[in-house]
Amino acid sequence: MDLEARSLQPNVKAVLLAKLREYKSDLNNLKSEHKRLASANSNQAARDDLLESGMADAMSVSANQRGRLMMSTERLNESSDRIKESRRTMLETEELGVSILQDLHQQRQSLLHANDTVFLLLKVPYRLHLLTGKFEGKDERKRLMRKEEERTSEGNKNALLSLR
Repeated sequence: MDLEARSLQPNVKAVLLAKLREYKSDLNNLKSEHKRLASANSNQAARDDLLESGMADAMSVSANQRGRLMMSTERLNESSDRIKESRRTMLETEELGVSILQDLHQQRQSLLHANDTVFLLLKVPYRLHLLTGKFEGKDERKRLMRKEEERTSEGNKNALLSLR
C-alpha cells in the first residue's frame, strides 16, 4: 500500500501516506496489546496450572503427612504400652525381692538364734558331780535356755508388729 500511495499524485499522496502511517501505528499498538494479552493469558494459564498442580501436590503432601502422623501415633502408643508392661513387671519383681529379703532375714535370725543357743550350751558345763551323783549345770542350762527363748519370742513379736 505504501508503494501505491507513493506513486499517486502529490496532493492525494500526502493524505494517503498520513492515513497509512496512522494505520501502521494502530496496527503496531494492536500487535503489542495482543502480545500483552496473550502473555497475560499464558501467564494466567501457567499460573492456573501451577496452582492446580500445587493443590494436587499439597493434597498428596497432606495425605503423606497424615499417614506419617498416624504411624508415629501408633508407634508412640505401642511404646507407651511396652513402658506400662515393663513398669508392671518391675513392680512384681520388686515385690518378689522384698518377700525374698524378708525370708532371708527370718532365716538369718533363726541361724543367729541357733548359734547363740549352741554357744550358751557349750559355755555352761554339764558334768556329773562325783560326790552327789547329780549332773551339774542342768538347772543353769535350763535357766539360760528359758531366758534365750523369751528373748527370741520377744524379738519375733517385735518383728511381727513392725511388719504391720
